Amino acid sequence: MQQFKFKKNILSGILTSNILASCLLCVISGIAFAEDLILPGVEVRAARLYESSPSFRETSDTASLLSDEPGISLYRAGGVSSLPVIHGLADDRIRIKVDGMDLISSCANHMTPPLSYIDLSNVNNIKVFAGITPVSVGGDSIAGTILVNSAAPEFSQAGQDLLINAQMGTFYRSNNDARGINLSTSVANDKAYMRYTGSTVEANNYKAGGKFKPSGLAAVNASTDRTKDRGHLAGDEVGSSYYKSRNQALAFGVNLDNHLLELKLGWQDIPSQGFVNQRMDMTDNDSQQYNLSYAGQYGWGNLAARAYHERTRHSMQFGDDKLFWYGATGKVAGMPMDTEGKTSGVNVQGDINLSQRDVLRVGTEYQRYRLDDYWRASPPAPAMSPNTFWNVNNGQRDRYDVFAEWEAKWNTQWLSLLGLRSSTVKMNAGNVQGYNVLMYGAAATVFNKSDRSKTDNNVDSTALVRFTPDASQTYEAGYAMKTRSPNVYERFAWANSNTMVMNMNNLYGDGNGYVGNLKLKAETAHTLSATANWRDAVQQDWQLTATPYITYVDDYIDAVACAKVGKVCAARTDGFVNLSLDNQTARLYGVDVSGQMSLFRGGGFGSLSAIGALNYVRGKNLDTGDDLYNIMPLNAKFALEHRLGGWTNTIQTKLVDSKNNVQAMRKELKTAGYGLVNIYSSYEWKYARLDLGVENVFDKFYADPLGGAYLGQGATMGTGVLHGVTVPGIGRSVNVGLTLKY
Repeated sequence: MQQFKFKKNILSGILTSNILASCLLCVISGIAFAEDLILPGVEVRAARLYESSPSFRETSDTASLLSDEPGISLYRAGGVSSLPVIHGLADDRIRIKVDGMDLISSCANHMTPPLSYIDLSNVNNIKVFAGITPVSVGGDSIAGTILVNSAAPEFSQAGQDLLINAQMGTFYRSNNDARGINLSTSVANDKAYMRYTGSTVEANNYKAGGKFKPSGLAAVNASTDRTKDRGHLAGDEVGSSYYKSRNQALAFGVNLDNHLLELKLGWQDIPSQGFVNQRMDMTDNDSQQYNLSYAGQYGWGNLAARAYHERTRHSMQFGDDKLFWYGATGKVAGMPMDTEGKTSGVNVQGDINLSQRDVLRVGTEYQRYRLDDYWRASPPAPAMSPNTFWNVNNGQRDRYDVFAEWEAKWNTQWLSLLGLRSSTVKMNAGNVQGYNVLMYGAAATVFNKSDRSKTDNNVDSTALVRFTPDASQTYEAGYAMKTRSPNVYERFAWANSNTMVMNMNNLYGDGNGYVGNLKLKAETAHTLSATANWRDAVQQDWQLTATPYITYVDDYIDAVACAKVGKVCAARTDGFVNLSLDNQTARLYGVDVSGQMSLFRGGGFGSLSAIGALNYVRGKNLDTGDDLYNIMPLNAKFALEHRLGGWTNTIQTKLVDSKNNVQAMRKELKTAGYGLVNIYSSYEWKYARLDLGVENVFDKFYADPLGGAYLGQGATMGTGVLHGVTVPGIGRSVNVGLTLKY
């Protein structure tokens, strides 16, 4: 079985030819359009990224590696913190594992999603399981699973010299002056290895393809002291889209016959990251990861075990483009917010070869999560003093899972997979308090007197069958029942009497204020999906893949009016709304279509290939009749790629329909359709690679359909920013990158 990985001779995911290629599972090298990927020996279909390279990206965001995958879109947030969406379901509805670690976003705005904890220059391979996810990789999610891994260990042959590898890359993107550098080096003999990777990236605000607001000061304070105003922003400058990030990782491994023991250490420092669709910005994020794993091969099968711990210290405040000094005299210094999150886990899995036909996978998992979210007083504002505001005090979320999965290869044509997972999620939180008793005491008292101890007993199941009648066609169909318990903020965010604090609990980028609901139940999704893949018999000339799907979600957690769940929330007049959450019934359906064709190959002209993909998804709240929030409209991508020797040249088009199906409850904004053109070129030598590209060639102005509400500047704390402006996409950018390797 082939496993996709990014080639080591590129700038590891920051620069290379975006031939839509990552996206389209393309088979220019003769690899199947939708590769079969899962744990060793299992052949459940999962989307596979392009073999040759990640791509030139307009951001340095690891999630951007997935942006062109069939069925996947992105909620754009900070420059390194986008949230992936699978078939209209996003964020915690997707299980994301980074080097085997289940990581959790410790932020009331989810500024620290799991993919933000690994720099894209350190990504070696990604596996995506959409919809029909095997229970051995699923759990506590309803959309699918994304597995991200850094480089696998490399050892020298016995008796040979040390194996030494080194690579360095740098890049520049003109639109927002994004620049960065990354370094990777490793040394190994036949028994042990050590690897270091490090990267740094920094960018200014990006510019849209045209003006979308008046130019002028980013924010003006209420006092007469003009030194407390914010700086000037041009009409096309997207405020609070700057970022700076540093990542380092160490890996050690010992290889003894059929046994591998590894220790991976990670450190991340994000000193600043603006958020264009949130009212706050990230002013510091410090994270450490400790990851110990074992993999062994035995006569009966394989055994894998892992223990990990991750600690995050996260801070938010108003950044450079948002008003910092509040109050009539301009003496209230913003709104400091701090979060401390700790995630620990242990996983054990055995793959047992029952026979030549049958494999049984059994495993158990434990995850322990603790969260403190507190906001220090900001005197002399009466609404923000004298006490520390405890948004979440000792939030707890512990998960205990066991699973079993049976795979049977009945013959060369038929394969089946059956799995069952049992999951127990226990949650709790301590007493809370507001800045003061007068304004927050009543809501805090109600929360503190409530039963906050919650236990969910969840069950997942998967059934899949695959039929391959011959080398030119494959058919697959399956059913999955997947369950997800609410996250800490959905259940335990408690303040509802003040718009300012409700604004700060927002996981969606829509500008609204939210309060949680202790009565939320776990979501349960029922998915039916089928996939057909047709190709030429040798899998070199053409192929076409189509995947229709439908998902019903019982107890779908959606936004509702506060009164519906018995809460009285503060009224507002800025066009945004204050909301709560409740369990509803939802339906999502859609289709992913993708294909490729070799137009010519060989001779002195090289090769030319055409690639295309089309994605459609529709989501509906069946209880209210409202549309679901942030559903990507119909979109398509097409590309022509030419290769000749070391040259690779690509022209790509991206077409997106208008977004008219929007959620009325959240006052979601409609967006117009648009088309973009990108051009890429690269040349590769034995020890170097040069990448050039122009994205959004015609500097097209467009609104990002999943970008949310524009909150990149102004007095964002309360009601000082009016509703009605969408987040624009990035304008034209000329990109260049260089990679050297040894």
